[in-house]
Amino acid sequence: MSDALPPIVLVHGWGGSFASTWQASGFTELLRDAGRTVIGVDLLGHGTAPKPHDPADYADLTARVLDAMPDAQVDAVGFSLGAITLLRIAIDQPHRFRKLVLAGIGATLFDDDTTGTERIIAALEGTAPPDDNIARLFAQYGHQPDNDLAALTAVMKRPRGAAFTPELVGRATCDTRVVIGDQDFAGPGAPLADALPHGSLTTLRNVDHFATPESFGFIDATLEFLDAIPA
Repeated sequence: MSDALPPIVLVHGWGGSFASTWQASGFTELLRDAGRTVIGVDLLGHGTAPKPHDPADYADLTARVLDAMPDAQVDAVGFSLGAITLLRIAIDQPHRFRKLVLAGIGATLFDDDTTGTERIIAALEGTAPPDDNIARLFAQYGHQPDNDLAALTAVMKRPRGAAFTPELVGRATCDTRVVIGDQDFAGPGAPLADALPHGSLTTLRNVDHFATPESFGFIDATLEFLDAIPA
């Protein structure tokens, strides 16, 4: 059966990369053990991708993903910023996906409050209060080896596209699974899953945002949804 299934595109979150998010956890090997072809993408400003320092260069993060995708239909998995980027593509071109997994995004997608982003930028620039733990965690990601802090700050300052609304998300008609931890600040996942015409939801118990890609619950739910259970 796996021979007939499409490749799986993997897109990491902010501050990560294909190698650090998907390869280091062994997730790519599980997919390959199931006979699936894996296509890894490094978003602009991350990993092996170019790292410009002008926020305007990050206005469209979908370009590198689209360049990596074959013309034929794919499955895809995105975490956090990667999930947002894949959702942008699915809204405009839902026919490109057989199945789509959106991890680490939920109700806050519909929130136009920029306070959280401003807190993270402050942490990256060294001006955040020391007791702002979420901002501090993002700053730790930004300072990981091989990351370009100026580039990642520019990503955070990028021009925003059209605001996500339930109506806009409703254009993403592909079969989609939202996977999010019950301790994730981006949740809950139900408002996003409910806005997707063919959406479903897996909520991970006692999992926060940063732990999602390596959690057994995420891995199990994603492998099952994508028909990628290793033999």
